[in-house]
Amino acid sequence: MPSEPSAPSGRPTRGELAAAHGREVPDLVAPDLRLLLVGINPSLWAGWSGHHFGRPSNRLWQTLHEAGLTPRRLRPEESAELLVAGIGITNLVNRATARADELTDDEIRAGLPRLRALVDRVRPRTVAVLGVTAYRVAFARPRAVVGRQPETLDGAQLWVLPNPSGLNAHYQQPALTAAYAALADRR
Repeated sequence: MPSEPSAPSGRPTRGELAAAHGREVPDLVAPDLRLLLVGINPSLWAGWSGHHFGRPSNRLWQTLHEAGLTPRRLRPEESAELLVAGIGITNLVNRATARADELTDDEIRAGLPRLRALVDRVRPRTVAVLGVTAYRVAFARPRAVVGRQPETLDGAQLWVLPNPSGLNAHYQQPALTAAYAALADRR
């Protein structure tokens, strides 16, 4: 199992978050994953901490546990434990921003070849893009909906799940957990 990047402790200052703008967060992957989660891009908190979905209150951690994908609720600094569960994380765009709407559609589309290359290299059984709007843009599927997609991605089942960001007000926690549980039940 790869070692965890050393992360700063405590809460970042505004200056530290501002300095994290544009930082990359390394992919968390290993061969033969059962599930590869594909975020839109890292948050400033993730850029600061070096951990995907780095804010401790990010709903991803609760959702993964409640959906039965992890045996307990993990913290961002424990993200390498996801690999033990067969789960990896990458992003369509690997630069930290305060909000995903700071990205252009061209940036999101440009992330697809990198994602395909990663999927070809690590061979996950399932790929789940976390955000229907980003999926629609990246994959040129303007009518896509949350759930399993009709096509595969280089042999992997392809899913769209709601983005766990607290800014995604369309999905309250029970609905978010249900969407992820649907994937957990069908793997």
